[in-house]
Amino acid sequence: MVSIGVTVQEYVKHRDVVEKKEEKLEKKKTDWLRPPGALAEAQFLETCTNCGECVDVCPYGSIRLLEEDETPVIDPEEIPCYLCDDFPCIAACEPEALRPVGAIQEIDMGVAVVSQRLCTSGQGCNACVAKCPTHAIEMDFSSMAIGVDGGRCVGCGICEHICKTVNDHVAIKVIPANLRALS
Repeated sequence: MVSIGVTVQEYVKHRDVVEKKEEKLEKKKTDWLRPPGALAEAQFLETCTNCGECVDVCPYGSIRLLEEDETPVIDPEEIPCYLCDDFPCIAACEPEALRPVGAIQEIDMGVAVVSQRLCTSGQGCNACVAKCPTHAIEMDFSSMAIGVDGGRCVGCGICEHICKTVNDHVAIKVIPANLRALS
């Protein structure tokens, strides 16, 4: 009888380990952004040499190498792109996976989307509005709701980072350009 109990106990222990590993695989982060000036995803992956030069020159530490393939990414919840005036990341990219931009408005890392259900703008929060470098986020005081002008949003993630900093829930997320193309 003890033998059956030990067998069941071992089975449950190993089953739980497998389930936990599967959970970790499912929660793999995919909502990272490519740096400013990045080519379309397929072309970017063909062109990027994984040299890390863009990472080295980023003054804010916003760009890091993705663990899986060592390509450069930005995680706006951690450190957004602060849209440097001279874009040192683009200048450092010799293979030209990051192409020069004439103005901030030409950048397309993604677009911010607000979850009105999670947003606390109805309680007076509008921290993201003041921090948006392209003025793409606006507060509609008649409805006490935050809105995003998709034509002006470049997907830098500053709003997402601010929202995470001042609230319990992140109500504004940037949909990366590479994922937006799939939807």
